[in-house]
Amino acid sequence: MSRGRIAVSDWAIAAGVAAVLLVVGLSEQHPATSFGPLGYVLLIAGGLALAARRWAPITVLTVTALCALGYQALGFDVPAAAYVVAVYATFRTGHRVVTVAGSLILVATLPFAVLVSPRDLSLGEAFTHARGALEAAWLIAAGAAGEALRQAERRADEAERTREETARRRANEERLHIARELHDSLTHQISVIKVQAEVAVHLAHKRGEQVPESLLAIREAGREAARELRATLEALRDDDKTPPRGLDHVPDLVQRARTTGLDAKLTIEGDRNDVPAAVDRTAYRIVQESLTNIARHARAATASIRIDHRPDALVIRVDDDGKATPDSVPEPGVGLLGMRERVTALGGRLRAEPRSEGGFTVQAELPVDQTS
Repeated sequence: MSRGRIAVSDWAIAAGVAAVLLVVGLSEQHPATSFGPLGYVLLIAGGLALAARRWAPITVLTVTALCALGYQALGFDVPAAAYVVAVYATFRTGHRVVTVAGSLILVATLPFAVLVSPRDLSLGEAFTHARGALEAAWLIAAGAAGEALRQAERRADEAERTREETARRRANEERLHIARELHDSLTHQISVIKVQAEVAVHLAHKRGEQVPESLLAIREAGREAARELRATLEALRDDDKTPPRGLDHVPDLVQRARTTGLDAKLTIEGDRNDVPAAVDRTAYRIVQESLTNIARHARAATASIRIDHRPDALVIRVDDDGKATPDSVPEPGVGLLGMRERVTALGGRLRAEPRSEGGFTVQAELPVDQTS
């Protein structure tokens, strides 16, 4: 429960205790003085103070103790029930030393409050009335109950943390296992394809022959596949010590695309504020996948990457002048499906379609509301 917010159940308990104290006070005989109404006010106040016992236990302990001393000094022979409940609450929140010290002080001062009351009592009778108003057994029972519940809650929290740590450790082990499997099964084959393509292109250049576009495409696909596999393995092996790739790494993507002959231009608009980590990673992946698709399928000469920082959203748009035409139907490949899943998971929108002037466009709008 957040600090300052009192639950309805707490108010109900406090009102119940206040009502019990008031009924006992009304049923008991007490000296008729002008301070009688004040005594009833203290009975009610001591009970109602219990509503705040969860988020201000020490304050409630003090208030209930002062109320008990007050109405006893005014001649109301009513047990300090509200203080006993406050003891339970302070023990439950772990304030044992303060509670014990406060209880000792109250037990020591309560006889003197009874002694100065309008009742005609001797010192021995005052001590007897004080013991009746606040039995040590009540305090011990309340403290023991509060401490027992606190320990039970602590053990439950510890068990929950242990379960979370176990699940996290198993997930890490599974991630590393997948990384090893990918490395063993794919790395060698992709490396062989890449090397063979590089050798074939080199020999063609050496003999002065024209290199087939299909061979160049195989070489570039091998390079890109090796980079993707390397990035995937790094992500799987990530132990949270290496920051994930995000918007700060987009210029590197654009520069890498230029090395393949693509005239790529990056434009960043708006004031960059704090972007949620998930949005940051997704934005990078959208640009990465878009440039990868352009290199593999679009046969484009130019590409435009625009990142617009808006107050409520981050908009990423990637356009190319490739072979796509307005009447062509884009095939929903794994890359586009992956982008759509990432964007949808963040509550955003994705548009991926041919442009009217030719080429292809990918536009993603990702909400950046920090409270979501």
